[in-house]
Amino acid sequence: MIKQLTGTIAYISDKYTIIDVHGVGYQVFCPAETITGLTEGATYRLWTYMAVREDALELFGFLESDTLRMFELLITISGIGPRGALAILNVGSVDMLESAIASGDTAFLTKISGIGRKTAEKIVLELRDKITALGRSTDGVGHAGELDTMEALKALGYTAQEIRDTLKDIDPSITDTSDKIREALKRLGGK
Repeated sequence: MIKQLTGTIAYISDKYTIIDVHGVGYQVFCPAETITGLTEGATYRLWTYMAVREDALELFGFLESDTLRMFELLITISGIGPRGALAILNVGSVDMLESAIASGDTAFLTKISGIGRKTAEKIVLELRDKITALGRSTDGVGHAGELDTMEALKALGYTAQEIRDTLKDIDPSITDTSDKIREALKRLGGK
């Protein structure tokens, strides 16, 4: 099992990267947050998960070990494979996702493309205890407002990646959705 790769980024696409490790190029599928954090020609360490199927071996990579941990939790759920877990991770931050699961917010999870009510309930049921055992909060504060902010900015034509990058830089003490939108628009307008 390949759990980590350290090498030079040889190529970046919107869904995967090729990392050169001592002359061998590994194709590694990554969430959007990881892809945007990479630069061609630079050296990185990627935490990886190797999916073994009958017809393929695939690597999934992450800059942060917390993201890998959430990915591995998601794929333990029946019906969610590695590609589905990547889609879930592309919606928001790991903290947002953990908060939604810990608080039982199935409405947040059903906003993810391909996740219906039953699957959302299954995710909450199977992962809530695991996430709370890790010391995560169950108050659900922040994720709903952040999702509303993301949806409002998407409606204005910004990409999901632009929005995620901008929301990371906003002061976490700003909790009101309209204030978050105003702050994000200031930052996005300056780009």
